[in-house]
Amino acid sequence: MSAAIEPAGGGAGVGDDREAAVCAWLVARGRLKDSDLGRARRLHEESTEGTLTTLMARLGLVSERDLAEAWAELLQVPLLAARDAPELPPAELELSLRFLKQQHVVPVQEGSDGLALLVADPADPYPLHAVELAAGRPVALRVGLRSEIDGLIERYYGSGRSAMGTIVENLDGSAAEEDDVEHLRDLASEAPVIRLVNLILQRAVEQRASDVHIEPFENRLKVRYRIDGVLHEVEAPPSSSTAAVISRVKIMARLNIAERRLPQDGRIQLRVQGKELDLRVSTVPTSFGESVVMRILDRESVVFDFASLGFTDSFQSRFVDVLQRPHGILLVTGPTGSGKTTTLYTALSKINTPDVKIITVEDPVEYQLEGINQIQVKPQIGLDFSGALRSIMRQDPDVIMIGEMRDLETCRIAIQSALTGHLVLSTLHTNSAAGGVTRLLDMGVEDYLLGSTINGILAQRLVRRLDPETAIAYEALPEVIAQFELEKYTDERPIRLWKPGTSATNPSGYRGRRAIMEFLTMSDPLRRLVMQRASEGEIEKQARAEGMRTMYEDGIAKAVAGITTLEEVMRVTQEG
Repeated sequence: MSAAIEPAGGGAGVGDDREAAVCAWLVARGRLKDSDLGRARRLHEESTEGTLTTLMARLGLVSERDLAEAWAELLQVPLLAARDAPELPPAELELSLRFLKQQHVVPVQEGSDGLALLVADPADPYPLHAVELAAGRPVALRVGLRSEIDGLIERYYGSGRSAMGTIVENLDGSAAEEDDVEHLRDLASEAPVIRLVNLILQRAVEQRASDVHIEPFENRLKVRYRIDGVLHEVEAPPSSSTAAVISRVKIMARLNIAERRLPQDGRIQLRVQGKELDLRVSTVPTSFGESVVMRILDRESVVFDFASLGFTDSFQSRFVDVLQRPHGILLVTGPTGSGKTTTLYTALSKINTPDVKIITVEDPVEYQLEGINQIQVKPQIGLDFSGALRSIMRQDPDVIMIGEMRDLETCRIAIQSALTGHLVLSTLHTNSAAGGVTRLLDMGVEDYLLGSTINGILAQRLVRRLDPETAIAYEALPEVIAQFELEKYTDERPIRLWKPGTSATNPSGYRGRRAIMEFLTMSDPLRRLVMQRASEGEIEKQARAEGMRTMYEDGIAKAVAGITTLEEVMRVTQEG
């Protein structure tokens, strides 16, 4: 036996010790919960098959990547990605395809330390010994991700099918009749369909998608992921599986699979790759079936921090100053998916102290916040925004957060609350901060009430953030400097801009998003303009004269600072 694989071998006792060390590594770094480890151990004791670490990955208690990193660090062996493996497998090596698939191992190349064997589960010494005997030469351990190893086996020795292609092979080929609800239910409960939907969700999590779109068309089923605000089409199952896939999602979300004429909303809570996920599911009927959109809310990854949202120090101090006033209205505006709710949650986290009672009315409650009373709107039983707001006034709140100002009645109750000494936070769908005022006037809110209650309006959009590890700086052309007046935003000479640098792990060159924003704080001149029902342009002109930096200008400043690109700012603001 080669010394390279000794760590995984050495009998059951050594293997158990190694697994215990891996589990301790994962727990210490917050990649695995103690409660999940205890649960996995109990299940493993009841089952004689496989190792503990494999069971944890299969149950979704820990991600494949975290597990592979733990093994690689503990055993001091390389972690090999499938993309870095040679195009062809080692020649003149006779190994059973069935054995490779069952054990999730694949030989990748001949090296100075022997035959490199990519392994998903180093806790099991059997595959290593077996390959060494079959090959008749030393074997060197390499750690890999189980899904990547399976794909590599298929690439080397199979027909080149993807993981989805392998699952689809086992699907019932007959397209289900939409009227046969029982048959649909049976199809949706079969293992291949379950694995198919799980694979779609797993890949979405791996690629950091915020939304999953499953859309049926006449001859195909389209699956798209929204990653950093941009839609990307990905591998999709065949159109014959449409009814089964959509029914499976609806069953998971506890929706009525027999109802295909009306839109439906639901929620799914599940564990994928060791992450607690909350999925908001929306279905709407289209010409060729139901279109499904799942919003992925990762409770663990969200950070309620102004700096990570994109607030500069000066901007944050102005915003917090308005936030800490005892009464009035603070609005956050922007289109759908611009991060309004996250900004509001961050604001609430800032003022959430034991001496402040905060009540929120939301649809839906996206994240649970400790110490805050959150009410979920349920229109189907008569609990709408205005009804909930009337009730919570008797709960003696200091701060009220309204998920969205949707109608005149909600606006009026919010204004009455602000006039009676409450701080009210809410969102509104408008394109700019000044547009928030005109939108409320258009809804029918009296101008004198608006002028006396609004403290500030924040408008924001999200731009993709450059990956700092791969971003490339370049000197800005004189024409570009002149066009965008870049001298105003930096003292650096020459003026540099940035563009995305692609890498194998991140082909787009972007990672995550940052907010660009403008903040209108109410002053006496602005209140007079509101009373006069001035236009959006006049209100914005006065706000700029008082020192407000527009969203476009904030975007240019962030492009010069290397946070994003000029192209991103233009894409989002549509100015200039």
